Amino acid sequence: MADGVHVVESGPEDGPVLLCLHGIGSSSASFARLAEDLADSVRVVRWDAPGYAASADPEKAPGLDGFADAAAELIRRRGGRAHVLGVSWGGVIALRLAVRHPELVASLVVADSSVGSGADPEATQRMRARAGQLAEQGTEAFAAERGPRLVSDAAPAELVDRVVRTMADSIRLPGYGYAAEAMAEADLTPELPQITAPVLVVCGDKDRVTGPAASQAIAGGLRRVAYVVIADAGHLANQEQPDAFHSWVRAHLHVTARIPF
Repeated sequence: MADGVHVVESGPEDGPVLLCLHGIGSSSASFARLAEDLADSVRVVRWDAPGYAASADPEKAPGLDGFADAAAELIRRRGGRAHVLGVSWGGVIALRLAVRHPELVASLVVADSSVGSGADPEATQRMRARAGQLAEQGTEAFAAERGPRLVSDAAPAELVDRVVRTMADSIRLPGYGYAAEAMAEADLTPELPQITAPVLVVCGDKDRVTGPAASQAIAGGLRRVAYVVIADAGHLANQEQPDAFHSWVRAHLHVTARIPF
């Protein structure tokens, strides 16, 4: 399924690979600043998930396993192992990737994520309703409604506009619906203890989508974990407070991949 997956790569070819997996309403564009900040020492690989932005539409619903396997194939094609950074839905994919393909995952950064919507019947119902909402509203109106919720109330207007524009440019059916269904089915709670790779769990203190409690639930189920709260950041902590977020990512990679700090 990795065929047809669009990626953007930057940084030294001999540097450790950091595979970046975006959230359910985003694309590779959300990691552009990260790629710049780590360009000196890290090979940053940013995907558009199957069915998103410049990637091809899957022929059928991949399920969470299919998305994780597509990410695994990208790592295999680059040889060796990769560090994996997942934001929100991307974090759920990253966790399942570490369970299904532990030999490919050197470490994880899981940001503003959850164990999946399947852990809560109401969240499951809301997630399953999203495809219909997108079909009814269209991408522009859907993005305009959902985008501002992904950052804090104090976020600058320019960031809000960028988040909304990225969402509108990235999502479409059936891919968004496939992603929502994968989230609706997922509850990774029993799988977390199987993950042996070191994990950095990050959450914005003003995240009103998944929230600190969901990130704490992830951290509490893992074996080798550090948990960090980013001040003055909403659900997209990596975009709202990039300096702080990227400093923690660099510190994590300094320990796990021995990059310069």
